[in-house]
Amino acid sequence: MSEAFGIRAAAAADADAIDAVIRAAFAGTEFGHQGEAELVRMIDADGDAMVSLVAEQGDEIVGHLLFSRIDVEADGTAMSGAGLAPVSVAPDCQGQGIGGALIRAGIKLLGAQGCAISFVLGHEGYYPRFGYSPDLAARFKSPFAGPHFMAMMLDSAAPWPLGGRADYAPAFGRMG
Repeated sequence: MSEAFGIRAAAAADADAIDAVIRAAFAGTEFGHQGEAELVRMIDADGDAMVSLVAEQGDEIVGHLLFSRIDVEADGTAMSGAGLAPVSVAPDCQGQGIGGALIRAGIKLLGAQGCAISFVLGHEGYYPRFGYSPDLAARFKSPFAGPHFMAMMLDSAAPWPLGGRADYAPAFGRMG
C-alpha cells in the first residue's frame, strides 16, 4: 500500500529536491530530459511562476507542478493566462494519483487568483481528463500549436474565445 502524500506550496529551500524529482521523472522517458529542471529555475528567477506546488511523502518531495504566466490575447482583449509545465513525479511514486492531485490543486489555486485560461503542452490522452481541450487551444496562435497543445477555461461560465494568441513566459524562448 502506498504511503499517503500531502501537497503544499513550494518554497525556495525545495529547489534542489524539485530539481532532482524533475530530472528523475523525465530521464529515460519518451520525452527524455529536455531541460525541464532548468526551465523551472529560469521561470522562478524571472518571477513568472504563478503556482508552484510540491507533493511530499513523509519528509521527501516526490512530485512538483508549475504553472507560469502566459500573455494571452483573446478576441482582441488581454486575458489572464497560465501555462502548465512541467508536472513531475518521482518514478517510484508514479501511478499513485500524485500528478493528478497536483494538477487539480494547481487549477483550483489559479481559479482563486482570477486566472481565466490555462494551456498545457502534453499527452493528448492524459490532460483532457482535467478539462484541457485541443479544440480550444487550436484557436490560439502559439509556437507550441499542434495536437499536444491544449487549453481550458478556468471559469466554466465564460464563453470560449473565438481566437487570439498565447505567448509563454520568456524562459520558454531561452530553452535551447
